[in-house]
Amino acid sequence: MRLDKVIEQNLRTTRKEMKRLFLMKKVRIDDIVEMNQQRNVDSNLHNIQVDGQIVQTNHVYYLLNKPAGVVTAKKDLKFKTATELVAEAERPAGLYPVGRLDRDTTGLLLLTDNGQLGYDLLQPRAEVLKKYYAVVNEAVTMDDVAAFKEGITFHGGVRCQPAQLEILSSEAENSEVLLTIKEGKFHQVKKMFLACGKKVTKLTRLTMGPLVLPEDLVAGAYRSLTVTELQQLKKYFR
Repeated sequence: MRLDKVIEQNLRTTRKEMKRLFLMKKVRIDDIVEMNQQRNVDSNLHNIQVDGQIVQTNHVYYLLNKPAGVVTAKKDLKFKTATELVAEAERPAGLYPVGRLDRDTTGLLLLTDNGQLGYDLLQPRAEVLKKYYAVVNEAVTMDDVAAFKEGITFHGGVRCQPAQLEILSSEAENSEVLLTIKEGKFHQVKKMFLACGKKVTKLTRLTMGPLVLPEDLVAGAYRSLTVTELQQLKKYFR
């Protein structure tokens, strides 16, 4: 949460009183005077003190194994949403999915009510790597690996950044691959293979930045991030 909002909510200050606390250098993060009112903070990661008083935040961070058929949205009139998989008692009003997975794509999805973190994770400058397991309907070749490394150009001229493609198995009508990208264009993985004349028949996201899909987290299940996982995201708090 933005530091100015944390102060206003916890200390019930007016906007003017909050700004005065910064001007008087009464706000400290990890024992260092902080002047950036818009800094994103979490008391699980930062020691937040305002005029000598310790301030707490209450954000939630969930790791969800998204099943097929669920959409990555807060509300949908036709399909069940990713946020609706979270128990109502554990679902704050601001909970939303960070990024998008197609309805038929499965795997790792981060849900949080820390909007600033979600926004920063999706910015191109963050270069958050995402790894996918994919099944493709044709043989994937070393020419494809080279093309992905060079940067695939979609039909229509949109060019992707270089991506790492690893072939796990390759047969005439079925290939298994791992693909690592650092972008999030609409339907990107599927479009990249379509540009090579191939179709993705199954897609699962395995990682997002430092977060890894747990092997024991079944489809449709979720859990809170561990302290270690949250600390790994600390560099994205700005």
